Amino acid sequence: MKIINNVDLVQLQCALNSLAEWAREWQLAISIDKCCILNIGKHLSSPHLSLDNCALPIVSPIDLGVVVSNNLSPSAHLNDIAARAHKRANMILRTFLSVPIWLMSDQLSSTTQLFGHHIQ
Repeated sequence: MKIINNVDLVQLQCALNSLAEWAREWQLAISIDKCCILNIGKHLSSPHLSLDNCALPIVSPIDLGVVVSNNLSPSAHLNDIAARAHKRANMILRTFLSVPIWLMSDQLSSTTQLFGHHIQ
């Protein structure tokens, strides 16, 4: 929903209240801890919206592994990918630094023999 002014904010809060009332009437639970507000656009406001008397947090969510920022820029997602790749590369480096060379060469030669290659 596009919120331009306070009237839109009031309409959205009324819709949230109606949703909570409907869920109560039909004895359905709403996972409020999974609900949040995502601001998108140049003019970022801080709406104070609530669902069933619980304040909704303003977040930059990760949906299906994609980080969504308020300006829809890919930089937050790319930074997240780079950070995870850096962690994984450091983990691999620490593995190689902590394992003795003679043990790695034995493992490498036995692994390559499985594929029909011989390393000396």
